[in-house]
Amino acid sequence: MRLRREHHIQINKKKVCRLCKEMGILDKPRTPKAIRPHRLANNMEVTGPNQLWQLDVKYGYVAGLQRYFYTANMIDVYDRRIVGYHCGKDCTTKDILATVQKALSRNIFVQETPLVVRTDNGPQFKSNKFREFFEGIDGLIHERTPNRTPNKKAYVESFHSILERECFKRHMFMSFEEAFAAVDRFMDFYNNRRIHMSLYGYSPTEFLAKLEKNEVRAFKLAL
Repeated sequence: MRLRREHHIQINKKKVCRLCKEMGILDKPRTPKAIRPHRLANNMEVTGPNQLWQLDVKYGYVAGLQRYFYTANMIDVYDRRIVGYHCGKDCTTKDILATVQKALSRNIFVQETPLVVRTDNGPQFKSNKFREFFEGIDGLIHERTPNRTPNKKAYVESFHSILERECFKRHMFMSFEEAFAAVDRFMDFYNNRRIHMSLYGYSPTEFLAKLEKNEVRAFKLAL
């Protein structure tokens, strides 16, 4: 097109390609990258802890600095425990993978069913590093929700509503350190002392302890 406009040469794409090839200035054709299909979030039945974790990112605000901070939170949908979280000025794939790695110490590999970690389609969760991490561990599956389906990760969304209402809105943070300390305190309260009526009125930690001793009745969740 440029040759026609600027030099008034009648020529087509095939001839340009042939001439460039003869002159040795034709680039090699690009090899399209193989697209690895990701696993979509499917309906499943959860019958115990460490079968389905939901992971998502939320941001908070430091009024004293007029800056945002980030939390990445991972909840077990069965016992409602926050099995891992990251809180920082940034929230990279590396930060989230470190959180997942630490949470895996929860002795998940003694069960017969694999552990599914469900996320949305955020950039951290679509990265090659995130995919490769899960591909490298047997018994660990990553699945992503379809677009515009927040109900597919309703438990972590519900937790974020609680975090916003009971922590973020009750404080005016003046520094990052103040915000991070408040999040740490809230996570301890949520896991160990905040009661859940869906867990027979126990906190996540109390419920799990009683479940392991058969002191409460197990149940099933259809998700």
